Amino acid sequence: MPLTNPWLAGPAPDRELPRDRLEERILNLLSTQNMAVIATVNADGSPAATPVRYYSLGFEIFYTSWNASPKSRNLRRDPRVSAAVFAPLVGQASSRGAQLFGTARTIERDHPDADRYWEAFRWQSEYAERGRPLDQPPADPLTIIAPHRILYTEHWLRRDGFAPRQTWRPA
Repeated sequence: MPLTNPWLAGPAPDRELPRDRLEERILNLLSTQNMAVIATVNADGSPAATPVRYYSLGFEIFYTSWNASPKSRNLRRDPRVSAAVFAPLVGQASSRGAQLFGTARTIERDHPDADRYWEAFRWQSEYAERGRPLDQPPADPLTIIAPHRILYTEHWLRRDGFAPRQTWRPA
């Protein structure tokens, strides 16, 4: 049987991608997707995973959440968080995603950093869809995930002799 992608056969290479190329790929993934699964820790130590629509600025992702939501309560108690972002999977060659491991912080609308994030948050489309006025921006808090490590997976990297899993850490 002919192989569509023969470079997927055999052992995976272990070469590291140059940092600038890895960063470009991660930023491309974060800016071309909009759904993530956020994993927090419940009070009893069990995991809680929640899908959210996110936006990104650099390597940070952020989303809105009510202060009373389970994920927000969990993050107030323990700010450690993991988030998974992934592109649609059609086959092994299209496998592409990132796991962000870091710390979350929630900021209210009046926080000095809030405007920077709200400028990147495309709330207008959701408001239009829900019939809300576009001259009244949201007052919801934003939760920002700052990664201290990103595990990036892209099996297409094997084609060029690079490991399909690459690790990024802030400089």
